Amino acid sequence: MPPIKGKVKGSQGGSTLKVSKARGQRTSVVGAKDDESVTEAGEAHGEEWMQAKTLIKPEDQLELSEEELKEEFTRILTANNPHAPQNIVRYNFKEGCFKQTSHVDQLAIHFSLDGNMIHKDSDEARRQKAKYGATEGFLEKKWSAVASEQAISEAGGEGKEEGEGEGEKEEGEDGEKRDEDTTPAPGGSEAKLTNQFNFSERASQTYNNPYRERGSQTEPPPRANFSSTANQWEIYDAYMEDLEKQEKAKEKKAPTKKDDDKTRKKLTALETQSDDISRIGNASKIIERMVNQNTFDDVAQDFKYWEDVSDEYRDQEGTCLPLWKFTYDKAKRLAVTSLCTNPKYKDLFAVGHGSYDFMKQTRGMVLCYSMKNPSFPEFIYPTDSGVMCLDIHPEHPYLVAVGFYDGSVGVFNMTKQDTKPLYQSTAKTGKHTDPVWQVAWQKDDLDNNLNFFSVSSDGRVTSWTLVKNELTYTDVIQLKLDDVPQEGPEGTQLTPLGCGTCFDFHKQTDYLFLVGTEEGKIHKCSKAYSSQFLDTFDAHHMAVYSVQWNYFHPKIFISCSADWSVKIWDHTYKKGPMFTFDLGSSVGDVAWAPYSATVFAAVTADGKVHVFDLNINKYEPICEQAVVQKKKTKLCHIAFNPSHPIILVGDDRGYVTSLKLSPNLRKYPKDKKGNPLNQGPEFEIGKMDKLLALVREPPSTTEKN
Repeated sequence: MPPIKGKVKGSQGGSTLKVSKARGQRTSVVGAKDDESVTEAGEAHGEEWMQAKTLIKPEDQLELSEEELKEEFTRILTANNPHAPQNIVRYNFKEGCFKQTSHVDQLAIHFSLDGNMIHKDSDEARRQKAKYGATEGFLEKKWSAVASEQAISEAGGEGKEEGEGEGEKEEGEDGEKRDEDTTPAPGGSEAKLTNQFNFSERASQTYNNPYRERGSQTEPPPRANFSSTANQWEIYDAYMEDLEKQEKAKEKKAPTKKDDDKTRKKLTALETQSDDISRIGNASKIIERMVNQNTFDDVAQDFKYWEDVSDEYRDQEGTCLPLWKFTYDKAKRLAVTSLCTNPKYKDLFAVGHGSYDFMKQTRGMVLCYSMKNPSFPEFIYPTDSGVMCLDIHPEHPYLVAVGFYDGSVGVFNMTKQDTKPLYQSTAKTGKHTDPVWQVAWQKDDLDNNLNFFSVSSDGRVTSWTLVKNELTYTDVIQLKLDDVPQEGPEGTQLTPLGCGTCFDFHKQTDYLFLVGTEEGKIHKCSKAYSSQFLDTFDAHHMAVYSVQWNYFHPKIFISCSADWSVKIWDHTYKKGPMFTFDLGSSVGDVAWAPYSATVFAAVTADGKVHVFDLNINKYEPICEQAVVQKKKTKLCHIAFNPSHPIILVGDDRGYVTSLKLSPNLRKYPKDKKGNPLNQGPEFEIGKMDKLLALVREPPSTTEKN
């Protein structure tokens, strides 16, 4: 049978492998240049095993011709690392883009070991010889004996063929030499080795070789974090997203002139910057609040935990603790004209800034502060005209109705970044001709359109409805005076109108509302009657600054005026006010407490806050405290926080101060055991009725008959 030759392609070099098979012959597979060179196996290398081995031709072996078998394939080995990446990119700061790097590190380290051996002729070796002289001589002899043993074992393997006798003789001679080298003579000059370790047995002392694996045993670095980063496709996706943003920005405004191209490029760059800033806007606000919380940590602790212990020793009086002071640099010279707390977000409140000096009217501002960040307002809306009043919608807390000094009204949307009002009235759409003194949101109309009311010095109480993109108005009532109509030019009759300064809608009855005028009168009006008043109270001698219904009792309302007085009224009792308090200065604002029917607070022009509780004292305030530092500063407005024992006070210099009420100013009724009673509206109404029964005049005998 002719021999079968096969040519196997190698991965490295050009060596060829030949396989030959003959009957009765032992062959092996080797690589050689000559096709017929065959190396026979020796008889001493497992002849029986080689005879048992038979080479079988595979069924799928490729049949090659002689020319194909003699064909040589050349493979070139290079030093390049096949696993090294060829497409590494680095960011070029000079050109501002990613560029591919030409230099790639081809070095691949498969094994690295830090040894502790030093050269015997080095300085370190000499120092060790000088330090361990005696030990070194002993170790050198010991290592020479080990080396001689290795040489003997190698020589013994080669000398077996010559004879065993000679090997035994040589081993005997070598053994004698080793004994002479390793065992010192008893009378020799070598120093006796001392025991360097405190071992009980000398036989246990051995030379410990240093661990060679100590320096190389390290934990592999984590690689999971880098599995999906710095890939070419991710860089490509990032570039494509940026390109899409730029294309969208260009599509918004089509280029009309060549000169506008540069400006548009600048705009797109600014838009991309704003996008980057908006991404971290929420995080930056959180960090800002954290920094402010650390800065005002003592104030935050007082807000949460402080209670005036001295209230236990004074039953009829309380105090107000100043907490945060809210201010904005651009609103320092503008007076606080309105305060309104947010009904949904209890820490948020809106502040209107304008000017009460009618000879110096410039600009206005609407600011929204949060008690979590007293250093800077959350929202800022500058206005061309001074802001005189504002109100936040009870169901949509992002809508703010604003009244301006020029007679217009507007609605701001705090969810949008636009600083201009979403709706605003103009001369064509029926704006007021005098300053708007108060606005108030009402329930949606029958068509589910949002609407609010406004009162102005021009004598109109107007209803504004938000329809699509415009404001539509309806005059609810005109504040006509009771005087006789005056004669105008050409015999015309002119009816004088009163100047409305404030109003408030009933908490339970939707159609009922009160209007305070500059003449000192309070009109009880209805939305259903636009021609006449339901009733009129000759309340004050000067302008009425504020009027407000009680939160609990449906018949009680309170009013304050520039004539230094605060009066509490029953709208069904026509003989006069129930209570009258003289505060000694012009009263800027008054407000009922949301937690009690008998507690209210007022601010005066002399910079003081007055807190009353009629259930405790019907004649004097239980707290009278100066808030401002300068004597000329006037307090303008006050507002209670709906959930926290906090009152907000605004002055004519643009500052808003928050005060915490002491326990005596927010007493809750308790039973005989000291447990708090159920605080329902019925209990508050009964508490007020008891006070009203004490001050009402008893009916006369004629009325009884």
